Amino acid sequence: MIDRAHKLSVARQAKLLGFSRSSVYYSPRPVSDGDLALMRRIDELHLEYPFAGSRMLQGLLKGEGLEVGRLHVATLMKKMSIEAIYRRPNTSKPAPGHKIYPYLLRKLAVTRPNQVWAMDITYIPMARGFVYLCAVVDWFSRRVLSWRLSITMEADFCIEAVEEALVRYGKPEIFNTDQGSQFTSIDFTNVLKKAEIAISMDGKG
Repeated sequence: MIDRAHKLSVARQAKLLGFSRSSVYYSPRPVSDGDLALMRRIDELHLEYPFAGSRMLQGLLKGEGLEVGRLHVATLMKKMSIEAIYRRPNTSKPAPGHKIYPYLLRKLAVTRPNQVWAMDITYIPMARGFVYLCAVVDWFSRRVLSWRLSITMEADFCIEAVEEALVRYGKPEIFNTDQGSQFTSIDFTNVLKKAEIAISMDGKG
């Protein structure tokens, strides 16, 4: 390691050890009090929702009134060495020809249960392939209301999870998803329309 008291110059020691001079003089930037508070909350949410990535965590934080960008959440997660337990393939490709709905949560204060529900899909690696997991989450309480597993990416298992949540907990005012083909499908959106729930869709992943 670099010994700053050694008679050899720091630059010479760095060259002998194969380090770049910039890395020797690098000093990490201190973390702000605001980011420390965010990191503590992200860590708590990660324990509750280990399958949640930066997009879902950003949504949960927004539901608590914490305005933070998704990229900043991802940066803090990387700093903390936190990542969703299951990396997912591209589950957010819209169904061809199907309507994409507007994002309704921008600047919306989520203040009560059943105001906003959200659904996300991840996948669980298995010995021979993987299975998909979808979950319905109340953004205010952060409670998982229902979930389903499937070996295919068809919309049916997502619809079943939504229908179960509706039976058990009533209905939300807004249901938010990404633009995955399951969520933009006619069968899925018809369930929400029939229940007179406003449909919200954010980015592609």
